[in-house]
Amino acid sequence: MSAAAAEQPGLTRRPGLALLALAVGGFTIGTTEFASMGLLTNIASALDVSIPSAGNVITFYALGVVVGAPVITVLAARMPRKALLILLMSVYTLGNVASSFAPSLGLLVAGRFVTGLSHGAFFGVGAVVGTAVVGQARRGHAVAMMMTGLTVANVLGVPMSSWVGDHLGWRPAFWLIAGLGLVTLLGVLFFVPRVPAGAGASVRRELGAVRNGLLWGGVVAGAVGFGGMFAIYSYVKPLLLEETGVGLGVVPVALAVFGLGMTAGTLLGGRLADRDVRTATWVGFVASVVTVAFTGLVMSNPVGVLVGLFAVGASSQTLGIGLQTTLMDLSPKAPSLGAALCQSSLNIANATGAFLGGQVIALNLGYPALAWTGVVLTLLGFAVMLMVERRMPGPRIPEEFRRPARG
Repeated sequence: MSAAAAEQPGLTRRPGLALLALAVGGFTIGTTEFASMGLLTNIASALDVSIPSAGNVITFYALGVVVGAPVITVLAARMPRKALLILLMSVYTLGNVASSFAPSLGLLVAGRFVTGLSHGAFFGVGAVVGTAVVGQARRGHAVAMMMTGLTVANVLGVPMSSWVGDHLGWRPAFWLIAGLGLVTLLGVLFFVPRVPAGAGASVRRELGAVRNGLLWGGVVAGAVGFGGMFAIYSYVKPLLLEETGVGLGVVPVALAVFGLGMTAGTLLGGRLADRDVRTATWVGFVASVVTVAFTGLVMSNPVGVLVGLFAVGASSQTLGIGLQTTLMDLSPKAPSLGAALCQSSLNIANATGAFLGGQVIALNLGYPALAWTGVVLTLLGFAVMLMVERRMPGPRIPEEFRRPARG
């Protein structure tokens, strides 16, 4: 969507409420995506499986996002954006209802996969709708608003679902999330303006963007680099209970602290992305390496772990906003696809981080090894992004990172 499109009266009448509705959608999706981390031990105990096996609940949700984001975005290229958002959230809500009734791990995993199919496309389409509402010059702000909903989910929604899981069981936690989906549907229905598909939108044009090698390079950078954060966060509950040695009541607090860090990182990332997308990406990668390593070093100290989780959350969200705006820039004729592919890349990272973290635990390497696995993944992702940026138009190095000329 262009800035001109954003100036249409139908799009600017209630921009604040429209962004709020999208943020509520981000809150719902964020609660769903990250709730499984806080419910992992509950699911494992109730279904009588190991923690690494229960980790497949996280992995297959992420794989659903990976598959659904590009496929749905391409096939629905000509569908009006508001109608598509309503359809996606309807499927999302029903998927959570189905998950709550799953009698076995296999069916729960299948339910999480189906639920994940709508995730990436909702964020991708929502980012384009948000940009249409506020204008191209503030696209970083629009993306940040949606991501703020996701981060607030980690402050309120995820700890709340963890508390429900501990006291009422993991199934009621998914009922709660389905209720949030209904609230999102109402918000989109009443407050999001009608936004048509982009001029000339078609399956062919969306597929044309897929041939962009730099776009896929950015996807790979996110898919590898973000795995560092997920290697730790996927197993944050057993880490806290078994390695740090805190009580069960500290877990919701730790999840909220991580969410506060994500909120801070979202606000910072939105500002940086509006000024310089590459700066946001660089800052995110470098900070992620430092904060993940720090968390590994202090994992036996409760206060240190809380500080580390806050810092990891902040750096990850700065990186996420930088990456999403970068992929939208790399797909100018199909921005919905670029934004959706960002969600695919982050959830490949989710699946990879959860899988590798599970292997670390299964091999009895110790929970601090999760952090060192994360550092390696983040550095590899950064290396790929540097190779992509070398071929992107414009300055190769953000202004903030340049050395002043001598003499």
